[in-house]
This record gives sequence, structure tokens and C-alpha cells, in this order.
Amino acid sequence: MNLLEVTQGDSPLVLGLPHTGTDVPEDIARNLNDRGRALSDTDWHVHTLYAGLAPGATTVRTRIHRYAIDANRDPTGASLYPGQNTTGLVPLTDFDGHPIWDNEPDAAEIERRRQLYHAPYHAALQAELNRVRARHGFVILYDCHSIRSRIPFLFDGVLPNFNIGTNGGTTCAPGIETLVRDICAATGYRSVLNGRFKGGWTTRHYGRPVIGQHALQMELAQSTHLSAEAPPWTLDPAKSRALRAPMRRILTALSDWRPA
Repeated sequence: MNLLEVTQGDSPLVLGLPHTGTDVPEDIARNLNDRGRALSDTDWHVHTLYAGLAPGATTVRTRIHRYAIDANRDPTGASLYPGQNTTGLVPLTDFDGHPIWDNEPDAAEIERRRQLYHAPYHAALQAELNRVRARHGFVILYDCHSIRSRIPFLFDGVLPNFNIGTNGGTTCAPGIETLVRDICAATGYRSVLNGRFKGGWTTRHYGRPVIGQHALQMELAQSTHLSAEAPPWTLDPAKSRALRAPMRRILTALSDWRPA
């Protein structure tokens, strides 16, 4: 079974899709409890939302679910947000803090999964970043995510609609950050730059503007495109149609951006 989907484009833009997959290999799935098998913390329909918005973009997507192993976590297991509730390389709880395993994986099993599923995704992503940067002299990685807008275990209150992460402006050129922030601010949707989500491991690892490799994370509140932030996690046609208009403006502007 091919667990990676790579579509090569000719623009400077690369879309990363680490959390839209729902595949859990049987040898892993049998150890999940009922809550884990619900796969609630999926970035539901995000690959569908982005489909066709940036025709020249490259996309790299894993079909493996984040409960098997999280492709947007440090492979060493280090926390991205020390002192805050979060989930790890292989999550032991869901986003509400509830256990998801009948039998938790040990260190050897986590390393096995890292080699089988985490490493190949990042090898493919790095290969595409290298290819695009060689062609254009620079590359922009746009890491695509979504999350429920209310998760008390992870954050207080209600999440804005567009959550832009550049790790405090360190992962991309200032002009890229400003461009995305300004488009979001003009949409009528609520947005924030480097709020609760400042960019995951992918953004922080690959964002190296000094070599022309720029990265940012976009975390969409699922209230912007789902009928309800609850099972069966149905995509709302009217909401998603409205949301895709500003998403298209962002991706078009990034595809057209050039270094000064």
C-alpha cells in the first residue's frame, strides 16, 4: 500500500499535509481503544479544501493517521510547547486528554513506526523542497492543518479561524509573513499570527530563510468548514466554498511572491 501521495508542481509553493490521513495499519489499530479508533483528531477534509486552489503547487501527503505516529512532531520526542498540554510523537491521549490505547507502544515500537512512516514522509518532503528550491532559487513550504475551535485541554477560549505560525517570524522572510497576515486580516474571518499555534516541528525544522527555504503553518479552525466539530465530521459545502476564496488568495499570492 502506498502511504505517501506526492504531486509535483512547477511553482515555488509546496503544500505539506501531515494530518489528513486516516489509515492505521492493523498491527497498530488492534492496540487502540474505542476512543482511539474514532480517530477524532484528524485534520478532516483539509486535503479536499486545498485541492485545486494552487494548480502549480507541489503537494506531499501521508495517509497514515497521527495516532499511529505524528508526522508533525520532533522525531526525538521533544515537546514543541514545553509546560503546555500537547500530544507527542505517538500520542498517548486525544486532544481532550483521554487515553487512546489499550496497549501503549514502547520505545522500540515507536522507533519502528518512526522508521516506517515518519522518516519516509519527511524524506519525500525534503526531496520536493530541494527540487523546487533548485528550480527557483527559493521555496515556500505551507503546512496545512485544522483543529477544533474549542479544546480546553489544549487552549482557553475559542480559536481564531486562521492561525498563522512562523515561530515568531523565524521560519520565513518578513514579506511572506506580512503577506499572509494581511490577506487573512482582510477576509472577515478572525485571524492571529503566532498565537497558540506558532508552527509545528515541520515549520520549525524546514523554515530556513537564510538558504531561501521558507516555511509557515496554517491552522484552520474546523468551525470554518465542517457542519459540526463532532462526528461524523461532515464537510459543509457552503462554509467550505466561502473559505476556499480567501485560501485561494493566500496561495496565489505565495505562488507569485519573489525574494527582494
